[in-house]
Amino acid sequence: MSRDAVYIIAEAGVNHNGQRDLAFALVDAAADAGADAVKFQTFDAAKLASKTVGKAEYQKKTTDAIESQREMLKKLELPRAWHFELQAHCRQRGVEFISTAFDSDSLHFLASELDMPFFKVPSGELTNAPLLWQFARTGKPLVISTGMATLSEVEQGLAVVAHALANESEPRDMDEVWRGWSDPRQRQRLEGHVTLLHCTSQYPTPLGEVNLRAMDRLAAAFGLAVGYSDHTQGILIPVAAVARGARLIEKHFTLDRNLPGPDHAASLEPGELKQMVADVRSLEIAFGDGCKAPHASEWNTRKAARQQVVAARDIAAGAVLTRDDLTTARSGQGLPASELWSLVGSRSARAYCRGDLIGT
Repeated sequence: MSRDAVYIIAEAGVNHNGQRDLAFALVDAAADAGADAVKFQTFDAAKLASKTVGKAEYQKKTTDAIESQREMLKKLELPRAWHFELQAHCRQRGVEFISTAFDSDSLHFLASELDMPFFKVPSGELTNAPLLWQFARTGKPLVISTGMATLSEVEQGLAVVAHALANESEPRDMDEVWRGWSDPRQRQRLEGHVTLLHCTSQYPTPLGEVNLRAMDRLAAAFGLAVGYSDHTQGILIPVAAVARGARLIEKHFTLDRNLPGPDHAASLEPGELKQMVADVRSLEIAFGDGCKAPHASEWNTRKAARQQVVAARDIAAGAVLTRDDLTTARSGQGLPASELWSLVGSRSARAYCRGDLIGT
């Protein structure tokens, strides 16, 4: 990930619906939109969810409300063989292949077989200390979503990551983790290694629950790079997050919001994803370098728009200038308007007609 540009992850997630052709089409759509990466999800439904656990309310609205969460997830697994094919296709299309693991075996597979450039930790696993520790032990940079979390839970997650970066063995207990967190050298290991994503885990997220200021709070609290994982409808909020300082944007997308599945309805379609990427890139250009100085295109306007000191009425040579003798007008040259006051009380070097430049 470049420090000079916002990194944009097009989140395909489970929107492939278990269909190989659809998964490849999602890669193509992400590449065509100009995203930096396309991200899928790697999990074993039997390990991720128990037989009886229910679905989230938004999932009940977009899928069969009677089936269990495990039954839904089983249909959305990404076969391991597809990972290699999708990664190769991503390379051909010039977009990074990323996948999020939701269990230890899936993480080991991604880390050992596909050599991910970084790992994205989903919001639900922020408090899963054993799995989070394993994420950190890969040594890869981490992007950690913080949906549903309190600030203290984020801190606990970072403490677990810091412990893993400094130790080869799992901690005996959380007291060991917290003792390590009190060491500033362990905390410093996170800098440049962890990006925190503000997130609201509701699909779609109501505008009143976005709370972009929480992204500022994360940055201030931990001194780490921040970004935003977006579940709102449309592209306004992720672009606004970039304007507010997000260095990474993650956004769900689909080929068609009307497709069956839990996440399609809250996803962008290809044209919208392309527009979001274009808007973010335009915004990056507009940021500039922060130096407050006239731009090249302004110099002509600066000369034409600024006023200079001129005679407000006819003035005789040698006359003592009064405030009523002086005014300003756009003249393209001469003394700047700020010099007007210092001329009051001086003697006129020559005669002036109304409108003449003073001092020339």
